[in-house]
Amino acid sequence: MSPLDQIAALRTRMGESIIGQRDVIERLIIGLLANGNLLIEGLPGLAKTRAVKALSTNLEAEFSRIQFTPDMLPADVTGTEVYHQTSEGAEFRFEAGPIFANVVLADEINRAPAKVQAALLEAMEERQVTVAGTTHKMPPLFIVMATQNPIEQEGTYPLPEAQMDRFLMHVQVLYPSVEDEVEVIRLVRREEQQTHDKSGATAPEAIAQDIVFAARAEIGKTHVSDAMDRYMADLVQATRTPAALSEDLARWIDVGASPRASLALDKCARAHAWLQSRDYVDPVDVRAILHDVFRHRLTLSFEAQGDGVSADQVIDEIAAQVALP
Repeated sequence: MSPLDQIAALRTRMGESIIGQRDVIERLIIGLLANGNLLIEGLPGLAKTRAVKALSTNLEAEFSRIQFTPDMLPADVTGTEVYHQTSEGAEFRFEAGPIFANVVLADEINRAPAKVQAALLEAMEERQVTVAGTTHKMPPLFIVMATQNPIEQEGTYPLPEAQMDRFLMHVQVLYPSVEDEVEVIRLVRREEQQTHDKSGATAPEAIAQDIVFAARAEIGKTHVSDAMDRYMADLVQATRTPAALSEDLARWIDVGASPRASLALDKCARAHAWLQSRDYVDPVDVRAILHDVFRHRLTLSFEAQGDGVSADQVIDEIAAQVALP
């Protein structure tokens, strides 16, 4: 099977255990293929954690879950030097923390204080951790998927805008439809029955990491025309000079997106095109992932917040105002 067929099989397997969240599954796979970290936001019980687990379960990868709490220390994430007494004398050994895995679920990242968040984000950006003067590299396949709950404010530490920029995409998880919720009920019921059935079906073989690296190599060869490069740059520039497009955008946007947004658009659009079996990027690919790339990179004004204007509405207006190539 080709890498595309293998990744399509991965998406199908995830869809069997995650009902009604097709867009979320696609965004997780795009993040994996684009070698970026994701921020997943949604109300409790919407299968955020389950989706990340489904990805790691069907992938030949080491999974690690970090439950963030207010009393955590950076060493609880990165690891620390531990004193050992041996027959040859005393020595310090590095005990790796849970960050050293292939797929890392940072559950409720906004419940940990700034020091812990900074330790995690350093590992995300640099792909290494330095403890006691020694640098420890992350594995070649390394992706952090952080979740947060948007409705709780007490006992939380919101991520600063500059640190939010380090996430490739900000994925929103919405309520499922009634039909999908019926399927969720039936799915959980079947899983409960299977746990009591000793002769349950054998799980399919996990997809090897080499498939992910092969897919990334193919995505790297995806053609992006000069017109598409300019289109992505124009979209990002529109967030910085909103007054040139419309008065509403000028009132709504305080701070625009950084060059990381341009790079994220390019990576995610190429991954999206590859998943659609195309070897070139189309404006459809850019618009498909535009909201996820821009959502956490725009600083809205107090006027926009007072008017109840969301980041997605602002992005809709930007997409409508910027001319297609």
